[in-house]
Amino acid sequence: MSVEIVGMIGAQHVSEIHPAGGPAIDPEFLRRFARAHEDGGFDRVLIGHGSGSPDGTQLAAHVAAHTERLGFLVAHRPGFVAPTLAARTFSTLDTLARGRIAVHVISGGSDAEQRRDGDYLGKDERYARTDEYLEVLKRAWTEPGPIDHVGEHYRFEGFETRVKPVQQPRIPLYFGGSSQAAYRVGGKHADVFALWGEPLAETAEQIASVRAAAKAAGRCDLPGISVSFRPILGATEELAWQRAHRILDRIHAARGGFGSFTGPKTLGNSAEVANVGSQRLLAAAAGRDLHDRALWTPTSRATNAAGNSTALVGTAETVAEALADYVDIGVSTLLIRGYDPLDDAIDYGRELLPRVRETVARRAANPAPAIS
Repeated sequence: MSVEIVGMIGAQHVSEIHPAGGPAIDPEFLRRFARAHEDGGFDRVLIGHGSGSPDGTQLAAHVAAHTERLGFLVAHRPGFVAPTLAARTFSTLDTLARGRIAVHVISGGSDAEQRRDGDYLGKDERYARTDEYLEVLKRAWTEPGPIDHVGEHYRFEGFETRVKPVQQPRIPLYFGGSSQAAYRVGGKHADVFALWGEPLAETAEQIASVRAAAKAAGRCDLPGISVSFRPILGATEELAWQRAHRILDRIHAARGGFGSFTGPKTLGNSAEVANVGSQRLLAAAAGRDLHDRALWTPTSRATNAAGNSTALVGTAETVAEALADYVDIGVSTLLIRGYDPLDDAIDYGRELLPRVRETVARRAANPAPAIS
């Protein structure tokens, strides 16, 4: 049994504790960041998307030219370009990267963020558009053409292209979301369905929902499951927890001391926590700070769960065991990134990734007996 391990890279040194500075794109830092993940043994790296961020396909093309093995998971929001153009764009990128591209589909959880790029559809409409978009995208990658399509959001005639992916039958699709609409569309289309790092019981519930949606869509296979965390490591448990609290203090300081989520009363009606994934993380954080073996939620409270924000705290051995707990319940991909992005990626490669893979292999060879 194997597990895919994914990191995350960006075009400048920035995180919740490191304010952005300098140019929006630092090519040398970007190359170093990617190489650190390749040298550390990561399988892929996520390149994120935002309304004001650099274009992820071009960042991927740049770092693909400076790496040999590392895969790239490029975040993509349907709706801003035609799916036929997206098909050619990602096919071109996959060719230049020699078959190392995957696409992470995000329909968009924030109306305000979507409107910055001129998208005024509501959430349910966005997911309906994504459903149609992915149908077209997959056809464009796999059918020889010419292709005609008449749908609610897209209409074209005679689409045909020689630009096809290196990977066959097509480029892998990852999909993010935690709402019922996300389960429905992602369960239908995704090769890997991505979740944020909730406690084990809640994660198992989400996995069941994704699998039920996939079966309802008539799939014979089931999508893989990705879960995201922010590991905070230390040479001892005490040192790891000391570092975790220093990071939390720096998050608060960066947010002017007003970053904490103060209670469940704003869940579901705050513009800042409109997406279901963030609401779920905040609900877990409202219960208690520490869950399961090492899942720590104050970092989610401090940031209003803006993105994957739950931490796993402990020695590399403790965090590896905690990550393997998720593999035991059906997770196939682990996405990890640090609050000190480059330095943490190097430390993960040295200390954490070998232990995760060893732990997963050991448990697969010696499964725990079923509890009757």
